[in-house]
Order: sequence, then C-alpha cells, then structure tokens
Amino acid sequence: MKTAHLLRRIAMGSLLCVLIAGGVVGSLAWLHNPNRGLPYRDAFAAGKADEWKAFGGTWELVNGMMRNDSDERGAKLLTGSPYWRNYSIEADVYLLGISGDAGVIIRSGHEEEGVNAYSGYYAGVRTIDNSLVLGRADHGWMEVPRQSPVPGGIRPFRWYHLKLMAVGCQIAASVSTENAPAQTAFGITDTQCIPMGRIGLRSYSSGGIWRNVVIRPATHADLLAMLQLGKSRASPATNAAASAPDPLEVRHLLEEEQETKQEQSIARVSTQSIGSLRLSSFAAPATAAVRGVVVLTAPRLYIQDSSGGLYLPEYTGPPLKVGDEVEVTGQVFPGNFSSQMHPARVQVLWARTPMPPLSVTASQASTGRYDATFVELRGTLAGRERGPNNSLILDLDAGPQSFRAVLNPGRSDALFSRLKVGSTLRLRGICVVDSTLTHNLTPFVLLLRSNEDLDVIAGPPWWSTGHVVALIVAAVLLALASVVLYHRVENWRLRAILEERGRLAHEMHDTLAQSFAGIGFQLQAIRNGLPEGMPGLHQQLELARELVRHSHEEARRSIATLRTEPLESEDIAGALEECARRMLRGTAVQVIAEKKGEQRPISLRVTDTLFRIGQEAIANAVRHANPSRLTIGLAWSSNSVCLQVEDDGAGFVPGSPLSGFGIRGMRRRAQSVSGSLRIDSRSTGGTVVRVEVPLPPRATLRSWPRIMWKHAMEHGFNARPARAANSHLYRG
Repeated sequence: MKTAHLLRRIAMGSLLCVLIAGGVVGSLAWLHNPNRGLPYRDAFAAGKADEWKAFGGTWELVNGMMRNDSDERGAKLLTGSPYWRNYSIEADVYLLGISGDAGVIIRSGHEEEGVNAYSGYYAGVRTIDNSLVLGRADHGWMEVPRQSPVPGGIRPFRWYHLKLMAVGCQIAASVSTENAPAQTAFGITDTQCIPMGRIGLRSYSSGGIWRNVVIRPATHADLLAMLQLGKSRASPATNAAASAPDPLEVRHLLEEEQETKQEQSIARVSTQSIGSLRLSSFAAPATAAVRGVVVLTAPRLYIQDSSGGLYLPEYTGPPLKVGDEVEVTGQVFPGNFSSQMHPARVQVLWARTPMPPLSVTASQASTGRYDATFVELRGTLAGRERGPNNSLILDLDAGPQSFRAVLNPGRSDALFSRLKVGSTLRLRGICVVDSTLTHNLTPFVLLLRSNEDLDVIAGPPWWSTGHVVALIVAAVLLALASVVLYHRVENWRLRAILEERGRLAHEMHDTLAQSFAGIGFQLQAIRNGLPEGMPGLHQQLELARELVRHSHEEARRSIATLRTEPLESEDIAGALEECARRMLRGTAVQVIAEKKGEQRPISLRVTDTLFRIGQEAIANAVRHANPSRLTIGLAWSSNSVCLQVEDDGAGFVPGSPLSGFGIRGMRRRAQSVSGSLRIDSRSTGGTVVRVEVPLPPRATLRSWPRIMWKHAMEHGFNARPARAANSHLYRG
C-alpha cells in the first residue's frame, strides 16, 4: 500500500517536472521564434509609437508620420524582436536636410547613443553624392563601394521608397521615387554576417520623415526578385529614358524659377533682430524681415535669435526642421512679451546645429522675459493628464512657482506610464506665455519637442504618505509574525521537553520501578524462607521491604510527574482531578473540581506550569495534611487565569521547615511564566495554594498598539518578566 502511494507521488512529481520543463522550453521557443511579430506595420497614422526606442535625435509623431528634426549624426529609433532573422523592411523616407542621409536599419543589436554605435546593416539615400548607401555598422562603419548614382539624383524635400532585405548572409537594398516605380537595387554577401536583430530608422547629419514602415518575412526568391528588378532598371532602354528630362524634375525647376522671380519682384526689406519687432506699432502692422534658427516645428513654429523668439502662426515655404537657419518676411504683430508674424514667407538659408537651450528658473520664466524662447529648467512633477488630441500635459512645481509642460502625442504614451508623481525632471522646450495655452491656470507653458527633451533626474521621494502607511502596515505585520513565530518556537521547544520527559518516564518505568518491584519480591522470598525463630532478622527484612516499597512509590510518583498524557488537553482542572483521584484511590477523601469564567486558549508552557504546580500542591496535601476534602478550582478572567488547590487538613506555618523544596519549586515555576504564587495556611484550618498567571489581552483595534509595545518591552529589550499583582479572582 505504501509502495503504491510512493509510486503515485513519484509519478505525479515527474509529471509536474515534465510540465514545468515543457512550459519553460515552450516559452523560450516562443520568445526566440524568428517570425514572432511578423509581419509588422507601423501605427504612425494612428498616433501610436510606444514600442519604438530612441537613441539620440528628436523623434516625434507629426501628422501621422515619424519625424526627426535633429541634424545629429547617427540618431536612431528602434523596435522589433532581437531574434528576427530573414526579413525585409520598406519605408517611405523624406530628407529634411540639404546634406546628409536618412534610411533604415535591419538586424540591429547592442545599440547605444553615438555615431554607428550599434551592430547591424543600414541602407539610406544620401544627397551629397546622389547615391543609395549600403553598409554594415559594428560600432564602426564599413560601406559597400558606391554604385552608379541614382538617376535623377537624391534631393531633399522629396519622398523616396527605400527597401532593405536580409536573407542568410545576403543583404540587398533598393530605392525608387514616389512617382517612378523603376528602382535601383544592388546587394552584397557578408561571409561573417550578423545573424539576427531588430529594425530601426536612422539619419546622419540630416533630419528626416518616415512613413509606411512595413516588415515582412523574406526568402531567397524574394531577394532574387528584388535584385532582378534592379538589373532591369539598368537596361539600355531604361538608361535612355533616364537621360531624358524627368517631367517632375522640369516642373520642380519651373516652380523654383517662378518662386525666384516672385522673390525678386518683392521689395527687399532689410533684416532686423527678433527682439526689435516688439517696438513695431500696434495700429499699423509693418512688414519686416528677420533671421533666426528654427527651435520648434510642431504643434507651433517658432524661430529664435540671440535677442528673442518669434511665433509664426501662418507661413509659406519649404518643410522645416529644428536647426534650420531661415529668413522670414511678413507683417509684424507685437505682443506683451514676444511678437508674431503672419502671413510670413520662410526661406531656408542653410542647416546648422540645433540651438542649445537657455538655462533659467521657473520664477524667471514666469516673468515673460523668455516668451517664445528655447529654455531649460527643472521642476517636480505634481500631476499628469491627457490633453486635446491625446497630448501629454504635465503639472510641475519649482518651489513656489507652478507651470505646465505639453508633449505631442505618439511616443509620449510610454512616457505617460513611466513618469511618477513627485519625480524631479529636467525639461527643455519653448517657453510660451499665451493664454490660449496656459488657460490662465499657470504663468507659462513649456512646449517640448520630443521625449528626449525630458530627463528624470530623481524619482519621487520614498517618504511619501502612501509609503509611510505601507511601512507601518509592514512593520505591524512583521511584528505580529514575529510574535506568532516566537510563541510557535516556544511551543515547539516545550513539546520537545515534554517528549523527552515522556521518554524518561518510560525509561524509569522500565528500569528503576521494575527493579524496585524485583527487589521487593526477592526480599519477600527471603523472609518467607527464614525460620520463624529469628525475629530480629524478620524485623530487618520487613524494614528493608518497607524502604523498597516507599522508594517504589516515590519512583512511581516521579514517573507520574514526568508523563505528558494529562497535558494533551487544555482541561487543566480535569487533568488535576484525575491526578488527585489516582493518588487518593482507596481512601475516603472527597475530590471536587470547579471551573469559572470563559475559557480561553493558553500556551502549552502556561498549561504545563499550572499542571505541575497543581500536581505538587495535591501531593503535599496528600502526604502532609491528611485531608477529608480536596478542592481544585480554575478561574478565568479577561487578562489572567487563576488555579487554586484547597484542602481542609492539617495546615502549616509559612516559613517553617515544612515549606521546603517543593514550595520553592512551585514559586520558581510561577515566576517562569510571570505569575504569582500565594499560600494561605493555618495549623488547624487547612491550606489554600493560589497561583495566578497573566494572559495576553484580547487584541482590538484600540488595544493592539499597547499590546505590541508591551511585548517589545518584555521580549525585545530583555525586560524582566512583569509580575502580576495578587488578586482574588477565585472565591471559595
């Protein structure tokens, strides 16, 4: 039976181990699946990009497209599974700079901020040599030798469809224009290729815009079809067609020529500083021209020079990016702190490095002096909420000053869940003192360009109200657990002692008591074998038999005190009554047991102590008092338990030689459980032995702090056990 049960348990354990191992292996296989998450299509049009992680640049969603306004060299935005192997990425790419390149990454890994600080393959379009770029980055750069230039060239402010594919160790890239499906394509074989990685967007010394990012699994057939299409693009007929002027190119040139003529027909206005526009007249708006650097493109367009900032509500001109130096011409409308210009005509002069922010305090920004200016300041996050068009609005405090920061929707979704109230933030953005944005709730609003303009300097302070409450609750639970564990350990220790006592009792019964019985039997046999005419020898043998009998009785009494059977129940009065009846069996002594009060559970240690004291009191009454009645009483109160043993036999005077080792032992037992022992005895009026032991009070919501403090004082600081005052809980 036991063998079958053991086999069943082994089988169940083996099955459980197999299931766990299978679950782990299945989870790992699912995580490492090279096709998990494929095909993938971006959700830029829906305003979602939480899964993308930026390494440099100013990445933000604008009009359903991912935009990087920074000219930072090697800005990256990455997503996808690090276990993707054979796949292709397609995207529409729009260059925002007159020099540099922009494109896509595959099989990326080990990414860091910095130029080529990643491992993977990159393909992009580059304006400086009108080429399709393909190369490998491994915290360094190895570029495939440049092929023939892309027909029609690579120009900024134009869409290009870029495709990059990796199958095994073969890598291929292609590019085509939006209105010309013919493509340029070529590929390489990397014998020590990067086997897997995720995808990304990247720009180098130029901003860019990306849309329609699609990733699909790829095969060798897909790779051959892509390269074959690129070869057909290089056929003579196609080259002849490419040598003819592109109608779109001609139209673009005509438009540029027409714009140049229009600019020449406009009277030239001398440029002035942005700060001087505030001196313009309110009554008659004048036309002015200024030069500045673009510091924000969405949701508003701001430019800035060394004297201040300017807001352009309406403008005409090419697409702009942060860092472009522009010349703006239009009508000036001065404001209280900064000016506006509309309608305005914007002309890009050249691209330059984005302007660094001006470090100010929130109190300085609230004066309006830095309106429409790119600033950096610090604040403590007091709240967060969603604003119009799913934008992220942050409420911040900097000392006595409050302000708000607004971040465009898109990648701010991930930031919304990560920011914690109470964190210290460093923010960079455009300071705007405009009631249409502040709603007269704060003196100014900070318009952030992207997630990278917000840095968490320090998390919220730990000593918040919620954390303090949690700490108190945890401390209380820990204290309660400690008390429970302490009492549990004490019970285990006492049970071990009782088990050892039981073992000793059995050993004594099997050896000492039986030896006494054998000696008495042998003495009786010797006496029976002696002649009757030897009275002196008979008397000595009878005395020896009496000593053996007395020793046997003492041994039996010692064994009885060591046995643990009476303590298997908490009914101390019943156990003592049974003990007294065994001692007085065959006599006329009346044994009475009484209980009063509501019985409460007590520890095993207190139970054992009360039983041993009561047992000693009963034994003393039987041996010395010769009583006719023995009363055993147990009284319960709210905070203590009282045991009383009373007899009507011969008493004694406390302090006399009769109060010897037994009474001293009872006092020590009572003191071991913080109890008190009182003995009232008269030489003719019997004896009353009363022991009172305090019990833990009942825990309530109002009393538990006092209980915990008392327990800490008694046990945590090694305080002396408190002795309960004598009280008459039990009456007659």
